[in-house]
Amino acid sequence: LHMSNDVVIEAWNTVLFEKFSRFKYLFIEGYAAISEEALRRHRHTEGTRVLDVGCGFGDCTIEIAKSVGEHGLATGVDCASNFIAECNKTAAKEGIMNARFLVADVEVDDLGGPYDEAFARFGTMFFYLPGLAMKNIRSALKPGGKFTQVVWRKREANPWLHDAELCVRSIVPVISHDDTDAVHCGPGPFSMAGPDMVSDMLQAVGFEKIQFERFDTDICIGRNKEEAIQFALEIGPAGEIIRLAQEEGERLKGEVILALEDVIGKFEKEDGSFWAPSSAWFVTAYNPNVDTRV
Repeated sequence: LHMSNDVVIEAWNTVLFEKFSRFKYLFIEGYAAISEEALRRHRHTEGTRVLDVGCGFGDCTIEIAKSVGEHGLATGVDCASNFIAECNKTAAKEGIMNARFLVADVEVDDLGGPYDEAFARFGTMFFYLPGLAMKNIRSALKPGGKFTQVVWRKREANPWLHDAELCVRSIVPVISHDDTDAVHCGPGPFSMAGPDMVSDMLQAVGFEKIQFERFDTDICIGRNKEEAIQFALEIGPAGEIIRLAQEEGERLKGEVILALEDVIGKFEKEDGSFWAPSSAWFVTAYNPNVDTRV
């Protein structure tokens, strides 16, 4: 169990951290419309203590810290210490006093609760044992506490990732995670796309009042063609396929780039930036309020 997580944590601390840092602008600005909407619909009231799961660069944690005010606390946790170091730098630079950041494996570590609420923007899709993580998040919540998570909906509704993946699959031989020693990201971005599976999992660990809201918006996948193609090549399933195919992946990269020009080209806007449709679920669930149970 822990061995498998070590592989994922190593990936997030090394190759994936480097990639995400290179495209930090796209992850923060590009996803801003999604997190802003999630935080607008599910506001955190002043004075509350909120846990941000898989906080990455900490941009959501800092937004939450601002909304809960000086008497509230936003705690960002991530398994990768490199991300947490970035979060601390950003919070210090912005003078945010009521955010704290912890390195923690959400499946097994103490998350420092109890919290009034928990939040995750694209932070729950890479757990090896998501049920364990959900159970641990619930145990960190007060009775009646709410957990809001943002996850990608199905592949087909996210062509910026899916079309690139199909394109790469048609060129590069696909090697599964089980057949390689290379570090990898874990289950991948669409592991939480199925509402039945996700609601069953949340219910199984004791959450109740589970709801799904769909949110579609265009997201920035590149400020120019080169960045959009690099983003497609390096982030998400397409990039994983190339990386895991090793020498063969490298050898076929030129062919892939040419093919991606067509696939990504259709997302170009008049100003030369690239915006693609995306679709996410906002999933809310509550820790039962034990006092009201009969």
